Amino acid sequence: MRLPLQIVFRNMDPSPALDFIIREQAGKLERFCQDIMGCRVIVESPHRHQYKGKLYEVRIVLTVPQAELVTSRQGPEDQAHEDPRVAIRDAFDAMRRELEDYTRRLRQDVKAHALP
Repeated sequence: MRLPLQIVFRNMDPSPALDFIIREQAGKLERFCQDIMGCRVIVESPHRHQYKGKLYEVRIVLTVPQAELVTSRQGPEDQAHEDPRVAIRDAFDAMRRELEDYTRRLRQDVKAHALP
């Protein structure tokens, strides 16, 4: 990713492996929009005192020219988010969909229904 990428780990130690995954996923977002001005990724482990059932939260704030896109993936409903890599993957998938919708709206490439 050419533009500034800020990665924040809260309530957990920074991990080089997770850092690499986040940088790789953020680089893939540029395929969908070339005008990304900044990206902030927050990986949070909300329950530091637990050993089992720790569900990770991943929030992504993407700054584009006319908007700020925010995606959050929290785990209370999804036990798969006990693995931070899965939570990161799900958050970036959601951000990709948000970014695709944003670029469609910019191009005015929205579906027009025929009037009866």
